Order: sequence, then C-alpha cells, then structure tokens
Amino acid sequence: MDHVDRELLALLQEDATRPFAALGKAVGLSTTAAHDRIRKLREAGVVRRTTIEVDPVACGRPVSAFALVDGNAWMGEPVVGRALAEIAEIEQAHIVAGTASLLVKIRAESNEQLQKVLRRIHDIDGVTSTKTIVVLETFFERAFDPREQG
Repeated sequence: MDHVDRELLALLQEDATRPFAALGKAVGLSTTAAHDRIRKLREAGVVRRTTIEVDPVACGRPVSAFALVDGNAWMGEPVVGRALAEIAEIEQAHIVAGTASLLVKIRAESNEQLQKVLRRIHDIDGVTSTKTIVVLETFFERAFDPREQG
C-alpha cells in the first residue's frame, strides 16, 4: 500500500459516495486506475465494507457508556462474543488486558435501558462483575487515518 492508496482510503472515509472519477482526479489517477486500486484494497481486506455514519443521538440513543467486564473464567471464548453480539445496544466488544477481561461500548435510549443491558451482560456465563463509565459529553470520535501510516 502506497501513499496514493492511503489518500484514496482517507477520501473514501470522508465520503464513500464519491464517484471513482472524482477520487481519481483527487489523487492524480484515471477513473479506471482509481477503481482498480479500490477493488484491490477490498480484495486484500483493507476495505472491509462501505457504509454511512449514523448519529446515535439523532436516532434515539443518547446514552453512551463503557463497561469493563470481569469473569471467573477466560472471557475470550466465542460463546461470550456471540452472547455480547446478541445485545443490540453493544456497539463494540474487546478482549483486553489489565484490570478487566472485556471492554464494551454501549449506546442506550436511557439510563433504564443501560441498566437492562448491564443485567443481560451479567447473565452471560462466567461474568462476575462490571464497572461502568457513563459518557457525559464527547469531544470527538476519530476514525483511523490511513495517511498517518507509512
């Protein structure tokens, strides 16, 4: 992956609806060359999917929280991942090292719904405790910038 690929990725992250002609022009390539590069990035797994960014607050999920989850067994088993994935309010789930076994990001409609999510997490086999941090305000959320690499 070279600097042109990184620039194409950054442009797609800003607006994935840009036509290949505009992408090519922005990086000094023809439409066909830009299309080919992006196709190769998809085939290589660099581009996992093309999507839009939705504002969770505007869609009724203004409560954001992070929960550290601990257990009495290894929490990295696929069954745990599947159980977490079944909870729609969990946006992210990570196996972590440190004071907990898992870190999950939750988006909920209300504090009451957040409590229900935490109860569902506690119902997962092996979970012994959670420590939850409720977000009061978000300064920013940043996507990975491929131009910063290389």
